[in-house]
This record gives sequence, C-alpha cells and structure tokens, in this order.
Amino acid sequence: MKKLKYMPIDSDYTELLEKEMAKDNSRVIFFSFSGEPQLEESNGKIKKIKDIKDEGSFLLFDNGDMVRLDRIVVINGIPGPAYDEYDAYALAPLTCKAGYDESMCK
Repeated sequence: MKKLKYMPIDSDYTELLEKEMAKDNSRVIFFSFSGEPQLEESNGKIKKIKDIKDEGSFLLFDNGDMVRLDRIVVINGIPGPAYDEYDAYALAPLTCKAGYDESMCK
C-alpha cells in the first residue's frame, strides 16, 4: 500500500510531544500503514523527533520504533493528530451508510 502523504501537525501538539519526551516511558497508539486501518502501539522512552525528507516527522523510541507524528491517535492518554480519523472509523457503524452507498439510507 502506498503511504499517505504527511500532514504537518499543529505547533501546539509539537510542544506537547516535547513535554512527553521528558517522561521515562510513553505509550503511543498509532495508525500503521497497511491495506486497512490498523492500530499499533509503541511503549518506551521517546529519544527525539526526527524529520525525514519526503516522509515526514517521526518519534524515535529507545526500543527502535519510529512513529510518524501525523498518525498518532493517542499519546499517554492524550488525543493526537489522527484521533479524529480514528473517531470517524469508530462512529461509522452508527451512520445510515455503515459502509454502504447512499441509496441504502432512504
């Protein structure tokens, strides 16, 4: 699957990430790149934020994990940049469409 284009995140969120980097351990839930939306988790000490040309900005963990910032759903219980996307998937079954086309809503 082709990776989604990196969407820059709000500077307020960057400040939050820098505060979370000061902690000894962080838990991040994020969307991975697969054919279907899939959540993954990383736990550990965040070492730094690294910008990779043509790919985006990533959290680098001491365990070797790399998490793209715009794909973070939750970090230490705080909603991340991809939380709204996650919320939309969670609420989809409650809409009249529920995965079907609009003709099913009549």
